[in-house]
Order: sequence, then C-alpha cells, then structure tokens
Amino acid sequence: MIPIVCIVGTSNVGKTTFIEKLLPELTGRGYRVGTVKHDVHGFEMDREGKDTWRHRQAGAQAIAISSPVQMALIRSTSGEIPLDELVSRLFWTEDLVLAEGFKRLHFPKIEVFRANMSEKPLCGPGDNLMALVSDDAVPGLDGTPRFGCDDAGLVADLIEDRFLRGRKQPKIAVHLDGHKLPLNDFVADFVRGGICGMLSTLRGWSPPRQLDIHIRLEEDA
Repeated sequence: MIPIVCIVGTSNVGKTTFIEKLLPELTGRGYRVGTVKHDVHGFEMDREGKDTWRHRQAGAQAIAISSPVQMALIRSTSGEIPLDELVSRLFWTEDLVLAEGFKRLHFPKIEVFRANMSEKPLCGPGDNLMALVSDDAVPGLDGTPRFGCDDAGLVADLIEDRFLRGRKQPKIAVHLDGHKLPLNDFVADFVRGGICGMLSTLRGWSPPRQLDIHIRLEEDA
C-alpha cells in the first residue's frame, strides 16, 4: 500500500501553501509524490461547450483527455470513493500520496494551524496526528512534533524517516476491481517472469521499462 499522509486544517489556514513547499522537498530527494484534494462540496473540472463536456452530456460515464505530456480522466460515481481505494486505483507508480483534507479518516495527519483562524487544532493524539505545523504556541499536544510554517524540509525529513527511507519499490502490482492485491516476493517474481516469458515469444516484443496488462473477467452472457 502506498503511504498516505493527510494535510489537514481549517479552511484557508494554508494547507495548499504548505503542500507547495513540501512537494519540492520530497521530489527533490527523488521520490515520486501524488496528491489528492478533498472537496466536500463537489467540484466541476469541465467547462460548458467543451468537447469533453459534450461527451458527458451525451451520456459518457467516463471521459479521458490525452496529450503527449499529460492525461486526465473524469468519471461519474454513485458516491465518494474511499481514499485508500482511490489511491490504489490511480497512483500505481508513486512512492507517497499527500491528501489535502480528509481530516476524519484514520490516515496519518499533519495539521496546519493558525491561532487567528481557530481556538485549537482540529486533531489530537487520538486522531493519528503525526505533526503540527504552526508559528503559534499551541498547548495540550505534548509529544507531538511541531514545526514552523517554513520548516517544510524538516517535515519532509519526518515523512521520509517514517514512510520512505528504505522503501522497496514493488516489481509488480496486481489490482482486483481497483483493490491492490498484496504479493510476496516469490509470487511477484513468478508472475512477472511468466508473463514476460510468454510475451517475449510474440512478434513485435521488445523489453519494456513498464508493462501494463488489463484483464476483464466476466462470465459469458
């Protein structure tokens, strides 16, 4: 499971600003980092009249747009997808995911706090709070590491020590209906070697850096 760290705090406290400081610290160390932004009110990425908007109005449940340098996917859902499932579906090659918001979930949290925005932090020791980021004195959180708002490098040290240092990048990832299947080294090597061995006999094969295979398993109608 890719580590998930939630950056939490009250509205307009500076969560996004701190993530903007934290990301270069982590990516500069060679880690691949993804982010998820939580929006309890819903959001709209499409614009009326655009081709993708017209596709959705015509009935498409999932719309992808692709270019040589990036891609995006908009998919209709019947409800909010759990954060761990969202990460397992979308973030296959990242070393870490920073999630902005999700303060009620059980994942490790770093709270950004400003005394002029609220009387006390949202989280306590029982909320899986791993650090507090604030330039203000905050009583009642003894034992919780504290950092200033400009200490993104020190926060990156904490995240690296707890989740990333020595982390082994898996050779193979298998997802069952969006859920990542844990594999031990023997099974991973067997599946990887078996698949590559069979495909290597096909015309057009050349050793790739990454191989993506999607298998749809359904009973015959």
